[in-house]
Amino acid sequence: MSEDTRATDYLSRHWQTGSSGVQQKVDELLALAHGGGENTPLYRDMLLSVVRMAQADRDRWDAKIMRQTLYELEEAFSRLEQFKRRRKVTVFGSARTPLDRSLYALARDMGKALSEHDYMTITGGGGGIMEAAHVGAGLDNSLGFNITLPFEQKANRVVSGTSHDLSFRFFFLRKLFFVKEADALILCPGGFGTLDETLEVLTLIQTGKSPVVPVILLDEPDGNYWKGLTSFFRDQLLAEGYILEADLNLLQLANSPQQAMRHILAFYSNYHSSRWLHDEFVLRLNRPLNDAALARFNESFADICAGGGFVQQLSGDPQGDEPELQSLARLTFPFNGRAQGRLRALIDAVNTAENLL
Repeated sequence: MSEDTRATDYLSRHWQTGSSGVQQKVDELLALAHGGGENTPLYRDMLLSVVRMAQADRDRWDAKIMRQTLYELEEAFSRLEQFKRRRKVTVFGSARTPLDRSLYALARDMGKALSEHDYMTITGGGGGIMEAAHVGAGLDNSLGFNITLPFEQKANRVVSGTSHDLSFRFFFLRKLFFVKEADALILCPGGFGTLDETLEVLTLIQTGKSPVVPVILLDEPDGNYWKGLTSFFRDQLLAEGYILEADLNLLQLANSPQQAMRHILAFYSNYHSSRWLHDEFVLRLNRPLNDAALARFNESFADICAGGGFVQQLSGDPQGDEPELQSLARLTFPFNGRAQGRLRALIDAVNTAENLL
C-alpha cells in the first residue's frame, strides 16, 4: 500500500463528521490558493487534519504544538528553497569549545575545506565548534539551524541577523532539517547534545529512515574522543549482537579536515543520489558500470536483494525525476530495505574506478 493510499484510508476512518460540505469548502479553498497540481491531494489531507483537530478541540497545548510545527516547517521550506541546488554538510560539535582550542581551529579548517569544494556548512548556529565551522566557510556557504533556549544558545557572529540563520522552537524539527538537508554529516567532539545527534543520525540511517550519506567522526590526530566510542560499539554492541558488522560501514573516522573531505568526495565521485521507485531501489550514477562489475554485484550483493537482481539503465527515467537528473545512469534492484551497512558497501563499489565504463 502506498503512502498516499494509507493517508487516504486513515482520513476515511478518522473523519468525524463525514460532512461533504466541509470537504467541499476545503476543496474550494485549495482551488483558490493552489489552482491544482500533483500535490493537491497532499495539501487536502493536511487541511483535513487541521479541521479534525478543530472538531475535536481537545487541548490548547496540542493545538499550539500543531500550529508551531506547521509554521516552522513552512518557514524552513521557504527559506531553504534558495539553497536547494547546493550540496550541504552538517557539522556537529560542542557549543562550549573556546576560540583558543585546537579543536576550534580544526572545525574552522573543516568549514574552509567544505567551501573550497562548493559545499555549504550547516551547524546548530551557535558558538564553539559551530561558529568555527562557519568562520571557515564564510556566510555565503553557511546555514545555522538555531534552537530557542532560555540559556546559552544564540546565533553566532557569522550568521546572526542574516537570512542564513533559521530558528526553531522544537528540537525534533531542527533535527529533521539537520538530516534532511545533509549530503554528509561531520561530528566533532562535544557533550550530550553531540552524542545524541551522533546516535540519532546512525539510527536513522541504519533503519532506512534517512538516506545513506557519509557519517564522519572528526577529531585531532592524537584525539581519543571517537576512538573510545567506536571501541564501545565493537566491544559491547557488536560483541553482544546488538548491531551487525556491516553497520560499522555507516561511519568513518577522520583525523584531519582534508581526510574528512576526501571521504565525502570519494562517496560522490560516481554515486549521485538514490530513490525508491515503487518496489525498486534506484542508485543514480554519474557514469555507468561495466558489464563485469554488474555481474559481480549480482553475485556479491545478492544478500541485499529481495528477489531478482541488479539492472542498469544508461539514461532516461521520466517517472518523477527532475529534468537535470534524467541523463544519469541508474542501477535498479529490489532492495530488502534492511541492510543499510551493506548498501553503503555497494555505494563504495559503484565509486570504484575499475567498475566503471
